[in-house]
Amino acid sequence: MGSLKVRGRALRIGEWEMLTFFTTAKPFVGHIGVIQRNAIRSWQRLHPDVEVILMGDDAGAAEACAELGVRHIAEVRRNKYGAKYLADIYERAQGAARHGILCHVNCDIILKADFLRAVERVAARDRRFLMAGRRWDVDVTAAIDFGAGDWEARVERLAMETNRQRPPQWIDYFVFSRGLYAGEVPEFVIGRPGWDNWLLWYPLSIGVPVVDASSVVRAVHQNHDYGYHPDGEKGVWEGEEAQENYRLHYRKFATLSNATYVLTAGGVRRNYKAKWIEAGRSAARGLYLAWFGVLNLTRPARHRLGIRKGVAER
Repeated sequence: MGSLKVRGRALRIGEWEMLTFFTTAKPFVGHIGVIQRNAIRSWQRLHPDVEVILMGDDAGAAEACAELGVRHIAEVRRNKYGAKYLADIYERAQGAARHGILCHVNCDIILKADFLRAVERVAARDRRFLMAGRRWDVDVTAAIDFGAGDWEARVERLAMETNRQRPPQWIDYFVFSRGLYAGEVPEFVIGRPGWDNWLLWYPLSIGVPVVDASSVVRAVHQNHDYGYHPDGEKGVWEGEEAQENYRLHYRKFATLSNATYVLTAGGVRRNYKAKWIEAGRSAARGLYLAWFGVLNLTRPARHRLGIRKGVAER
């Protein structure tokens, strides 16, 4: 990896270059404004040389960037409903980043020192890679006192007490080498489902190592409501934009169970379960298609017999 210049001298952290965080936020108002500030401040405390870029001109974003001392890229392409396009965010971030390793992270995720240690270990191993991981959901209602020496221990304890780690299809941070996604991201919109699973699928499809860091990184998600969508949670998961995202990642979908490697306390290990998981998924797809093929072939006969709607067709 290349080195950086800090006050006239080269800086290396182990054998890898420091990283740039990029994110996009919801309006900085009320509870969501509190947890977004918590998230950004946690990233800034990982190392003095991390870079943070906030993308989008949402209400309060410019003021929050000035307050927190982070870079602001206000102009981001949006769809007719105002949702931001993932491809534009990735292109702008990869072009603007000061460092060669980037981390796209949702703006409600608190990261701690275990995250930086994990990035160092993975980046020292491969020049091209993706590292991602599962999150732990907790309720945070107030600003975190980052001046307290035990803030990480408090957050860790809260996550352990809540004990709610999301399954492998929920991914909230993506650490990757610059250029991995250059020109490749489909027209997904942020804030709707599916794009995160495509981001895992793509490097797997071109043979780039994907490392699941869930067992050594406790990424803490601060719970919030869905008030940012006019139709609430149902609109986020089932609306027109969600359906378009689903269409874009059809058959281009992966979860952390498909990762080629897992990061453990002992180092990076091959994920031998991935092949069995994919084989099971392929078999399930085959059975599904075969079953509905039988239904289609037998529909005329079933209709003549008065069997117009079997259980499997409901």
